[in-house]
Order: sequence, then structure tokens, then C-alpha cells
Amino acid sequence: MKKPKITITLVEQKGEKGCHRGHKIGDSYDFDTQRGQLCPMAMHVAFPYVDILRYGGRLPNQPEGTARFCCPDPEVINVFQIKAEE
Repeated sequence: MKKPKITITLVEQKGEKGCHRGHKIGDSYDFDTQRGQLCPMAMHVAFPYVDILRYGGRLPNQPEGTARFCCPDPEVINVFQIKAEE
């Protein structure tokens, strides 16, 4: 089984302060080659979702092959979308 390509994209910012890592809406990262560029706090939250999508799982109330999650910093609240592509 070939692993799907995983892309993580910043899709929304809800906090009052700007991202301390400088992430902006539209920034996109390839999980396999660019994950070191993504904020470590966001990556910590992303890992379980990436595993679920990478190995064929699906998240409730999410379109197939996608997952949304938030940065754990309550002052920033970056919303990311993970997309798995064959």
C-alpha cells in the first residue's frame, strides 16, 4: 500500500494576535518533506490526524481524506486543514 501525500494548510486565523511562527493563511506544507517548517505545537496536534488519514481512516463530520485542527495556542488559534491525496 502506497502512503498518500499529506498536505497541511493554514486555512483560518481566529486569535487576536498574529502567529508567533509567522504562519499566514494559505501557507501549505508537505508533511513528508516540510513538516520541520511548521510550528512544533501545531505539528504535535496534527500527528494523530495525519496517522488516521494516512492509513485509511476517516474523521467524523469531515469530508473524506481531510481533517481540520487548531493550534493549541489560545492567543493565536490557527486553523489548519490536512488533506490526504493518492
